[in-house]
Amino acid sequence: MGTFADSPDSPVEVTDGTIDEAIKKYALLVVDCWAEWCGPCKMMGPVIDKLAKDHKGDIVFAKLDVDSNPKTSTKFGIRSIPDLLVFKDGEKVGDIIGAMPEQVLLDKIKAYR
Repeated sequence: MGTFADSPDSPVEVTDGTIDEAIKKYALLVVDCWAEWCGPCKMMGPVIDKLAKDHKGDIVFAKLDVDSNPKTSTKFGIRSIPDLLVFKDGEKVGDIIGAMPEQVLLDKIKAYR
């Protein structure tokens, strides 16, 4: 059995050691790259939580603490946060940078389908 649930209804925590497994497991994965000291990241937390619940079984959300996981930050060229990495079928297809309202974020995610 893997580390991650098949159809989570809340964001899953990923690390340098587990992000590749999550990318392979989920057809559409949105990784919220954040840090404890980042105000806009904290604003996005409840938005990500709500989207994860509302889109269970369709879009999987994950959270990655960039301070604790520098390899992933370097690998994907994360320069500013919040940065949402979008993966589709195991490939990175885009970045969504900055804090924004729920519907704006959802529209941006859906554009990557």
